[in-house]
Amino acid sequence: MSGVEQLSGSTRIDPFADSAPGHYSDGLIMVVHERCPATEAGRPPIIARTPHFCLRRSGHRVRLSHRIPPERLDNDLAGMLTEELFTPGWLSGAEVFERIFTGIVRSTVDDPVRAWSVFYDNTLRRIRDAFGTAPGGTGPCHSSIAAMAPVYERVLRLVPEGRVLDIGSCFGFLALLLAERPETSVIASDIADGTVSLLRAIARARGLPMGAMVCDGARVPLPDRAVDTVTVVHLLEHLSPEHGAEVVDEALRLARRRVIVAVPYEDVPNAAYGHVRTFTPDDLERLGKRSGLPYRVDEHHGGWLVVDRS
Repeated sequence: MSGVEQLSGSTRIDPFADSAPGHYSDGLIMVVHERCPATEAGRPPIIARTPHFCLRRSGHRVRLSHRIPPERLDNDLAGMLTEELFTPGWLSGAEVFERIFTGIVRSTVDDPVRAWSVFYDNTLRRIRDAFGTAPGGTGPCHSSIAAMAPVYERVLRLVPEGRVLDIGSCFGFLALLLAERPETSVIASDIADGTVSLLRAIARARGLPMGAMVCDGARVPLPDRAVDTVTVVHLLEHLSPEHGAEVVDEALRLARRRVIVAVPYEDVPNAAYGHVRTFTPDDLERLGKRSGLPYRVDEHHGGWLVVDRS
């Protein structure tokens, strides 16, 4: 995966929690937007300084400062954090990643709804700008947006008009792009209530009549054949093989016409993003054969399984 896709710890993270201007704090981390040069007097010693971040430790808490401007607040933040702090080993763990990510968004713009609106506006605009271009051609090497744009673009081509359920929506960029199509009705789902509440607020702010529900992707509270298409995009790498197979079974139960599964191909699971397994084409072939329905497996910036009922 490229970007924050499954905020597994987000059941404990409130994206709209109260915070002081330019600050975000919880029991584990503190994030500060350095809007003015600050003196070092009385501050904890620096653990690491990178092009975008300054990391310190204050007691048992991580303290991160940054100067990311609102115009650069988008999902490429995920790549910056991974390259500068998590891959070198200065920080570790998916939940820490999620809290830091949330803290940077919230500390960059004071009003919480406005902060997330800026984040979504910037990200969705840059996703559209990246459509039709080769990822990594001219953008930064850490561009999560450039890496995911061809995945979203292909899903938009594969999803026919009708009712769509997006399982494991996380931030819901794909669900929002689908909901913008006049012939498409969308339900987004995720296991994290914080993520779903955020997506509901953003859809409402953008005037999109999109449904959103909190549920395990293996147990969706909808009747059989409730939707035309089910999308499971960059979710299965976050789940055990057993749980992932249950999610695919649930998608097949719910879809009248088509199930679309996309996964990244990685040599090792990206732990910063909460990945716990890798995939090969053979893994997707096994899932397709298990469905007992016509299917195809191919590769396009990762692996794809498309199962059709008709």
